[in-house]
Amino acid sequence: MLIVDDSALVRKILTDELSADPGIEVVGTALDPYIARDKIVLDEPDVVLLDIEMPRMDGLTFLEILMKHHPLPVIIVSSLSQRQSDVAIRALDLGAVDVLAKPDTAYSVSDLSEQLIEKIKAVSEIKRFKTGGAIKDSVPAPTVSSAAMLKTTNKIVAIGASTGGTEAIKDILIQLPVDMPPMLVVQHMPQYFTKSFAERLNSVCKLEVKEADDKELAAPGKVLIAPGNKHMVLKCSGANYYIEVKDGPLVFHQRPSVEVLFRSVAKYAGRNAIGIILTGMGKDGARGLLDMKEAGAFTIAQDEKSSVVFGMPKEAIALGAAMKVAALHGIPQELISALS
Repeated sequence: MLIVDDSALVRKILTDELSADPGIEVVGTALDPYIARDKIVLDEPDVVLLDIEMPRMDGLTFLEILMKHHPLPVIIVSSLSQRQSDVAIRALDLGAVDVLAKPDTAYSVSDLSEQLIEKIKAVSEIKRFKTGGAIKDSVPAPTVSSAAMLKTTNKIVAIGASTGGTEAIKDILIQLPVDMPPMLVVQHMPQYFTKSFAERLNSVCKLEVKEADDKELAAPGKVLIAPGNKHMVLKCSGANYYIEVKDGPLVFHQRPSVEVLFRSVAKYAGRNAIGIILTGMGKDGARGLLDMKEAGAFTIAQDEKSSVVFGMPKEAIALGAAMKVAALHGIPQELISALS
């Protein structure tokens, strides 16, 4: 792998931490995209870690050029700030497979290294890059049935995703009508980044999409994204569902955790819920999806072919948690059918 960052300290820390894993070889580092370009040609790395702000050429411009002429898995490692997060979300649009925050008070170096090692190994196996295919599968948008007959009373839809999930979630939400039941989403993403992600989705979807606030009502037509570095759980008061956003330990190395959301949905919504587990590495949400199924919910897992990383869905399917396994482009219709 290649590390591209203008900070000599960051390059050294990442090199030392990642090289300690026997499955990873850091073949080089670069302080700007021009040096990175030459090293990519010379060393042929499997994965690139890319910063956003660098001299001579910014990371976003470099990423766009790279994806056009020499596509390979790129993980954005960026500072925790609102401005940086807006740019990092744009990087996902351009083809980056994931974004992580540089170490600060919220994410220690050891936490970042542990996550990076797992992600690097997972994204290095993405088939679309190995086969030289398109950055994004050219699957025609599904024709989603009219929602006029949806039985949305007391319904809740819960979605969990990790690596590759930002585009998968968008591909699902843009196909859905405005009269959907409340939708709760956990996407593994750092603090601040989730607000930018929600705003991006809100700009392209018929549904209202926003980062969840503590004690917020789960209302029809609204999609609530779990804030980065916080868990999101469903609660019920009388006939109303509402959200709690809270601190808590990492679950499957994650906060927010899909597992935490799914278990709360199983408890408070039961048979009135639909659970969807999408692309991502690891096991987060697999057991929680089984809890939802056992509570009477309808459950869907993304299939291997359309997953960027077939980790979380694979674990859920192996547990028998998924009542339906579907390609990404078919999930919106499966969801509408389950609600009708």
